[in-house]
Amino acid sequence: MATRSLPTVGQGGLSRYLDEIRKFPMLEPDEEYMLAKRWREHDDRDAAHQLVTSHLRLVGRIAMGYRGYGLPIGEVISEGNVGLMQAVKRFEPDKGFRLATYAMWWIRASIQEYILRSWSLVKMGTTASQKKLFFNLRKIKGQLKALEDGDLHPDNVKKISTRLGVPEEDVVSMNRRLSGDSSLNAPVRSDSEGGEWMDWLVDEGEDQETTLGKNQELERRRDYLKSAMKDLNAREKRIFMARRLSEDTITLEDLSTEFGVSRERIRQIEVRAFEKVQKAVQKSAAQAEAQPAE
Repeated sequence: MATRSLPTVGQGGLSRYLDEIRKFPMLEPDEEYMLAKRWREHDDRDAAHQLVTSHLRLVGRIAMGYRGYGLPIGEVISEGNVGLMQAVKRFEPDKGFRLATYAMWWIRASIQEYILRSWSLVKMGTTASQKKLFFNLRKIKGQLKALEDGDLHPDNVKKISTRLGVPEEDVVSMNRRLSGDSSLNAPVRSDSEGGEWMDWLVDEGEDQETTLGKNQELERRRDYLKSAMKDLNAREKRIFMARRLSEDTITLEDLSTEFGVSRERIRQIEVRAFEKVQKAVQKSAAQAEAQPAE
């Protein structure tokens, strides 16, 4: 989807960009609905541009939550804006919820993809649990008020390890890799008019629209996964569920004993099953996107 050029974090810096995007008006529900209808039914590019610019502040707030990964904040925001444009392109106003609710998933997904592309697998690990740790460590540290510099207290390491189901040494290692980000209470700019970084973070409280959007997206993913699982035979399904979907992951050793094969054979079956499920889910998602709006 092509719209007119958007503001960028250029030579003026982040504070100037934040000032600039605040100039775009927020939309009332009826205004948003009519603009979305004009875009979907008449391919009105001006309407699409208004929908995008009115949500640039949302991208800014979400992008601030991904500071500290050693990546330029301007690029993080730019990737979030790509996700926002994808959301506007696919938004269906007659579904009954606001664009912001729908767009949050697309914005986060676009930013996370950028971060994963930018961080080498050597740095962050290749397993699903490592990626979960990568994106959730700061949030959990905040919940535990474990904001001290340097290594985490052993008690907090244990709590995080238990909550995310990862080894304690992985928590220590990931915390060291992701340390060094600026204080969230530092001012956005020296004159203090821009407020603090914390002011730009996404509010953790969720309204009904947000909850509805998340529930619908979760239900969609569950349907894709359920359909994809039909492509697995009984052994593949058992190993895939035990290794990828279980709260308490079953070890390769236990599964090798259960099936009477080597640990390496179990690992191969797990990888093959995951690839099958991944392809099936991607196919289902692509087919859903290709379907015309009702």
